[in-house]
Amino acid sequence: MHPFRRLREGGPMTPGQAAVVLNENVVMHSSVLIKPIVGRALVSIAISISTQSRDDPGKYIFEGKIDAHTTLLRWQGTVQGHEVESLELLTDDENGLLLERTVAYRPFPALELFRYRLIALNAGRLPDDMWDYPNATET
Repeated sequence: MHPFRRLREGGPMTPGQAAVVLNENVVMHSSVLIKPIVGRALVSIAISISTQSRDDPGKYIFEGKIDAHTTLLRWQGTVQGHEVESLELLTDDENGLLLERTVAYRPFPALELFRYRLIALNAGRLPDDMWDYPNATET
């Protein structure tokens, strides 16, 4: 079992707990943000917020090794009672620490609920320019 999966299955966590499995220069790509999150400090906050935004820890229904440093995970859970699932591609460094995480979610309506919760829980901890494009609400 991948260390990141083991940590996530434990339920909501603090940034300090998340940081234990992260490389100092970790990069996280997420479909809820417009650009990657870079560095252990910010990624650990994002992971912590993410675990707090779900109804429960959910469950991983698939884990597969692509090569010695790359793992694919499929997760299912709920947000505000609605089913949501993710596919995650994890790349580890030579010490087994998470170097890169790319995560995509579905379905879109559940993703929107999830994203609104993330923004509320964020409370300025991640930079504001990661959430929306400038002038995104203008037509």
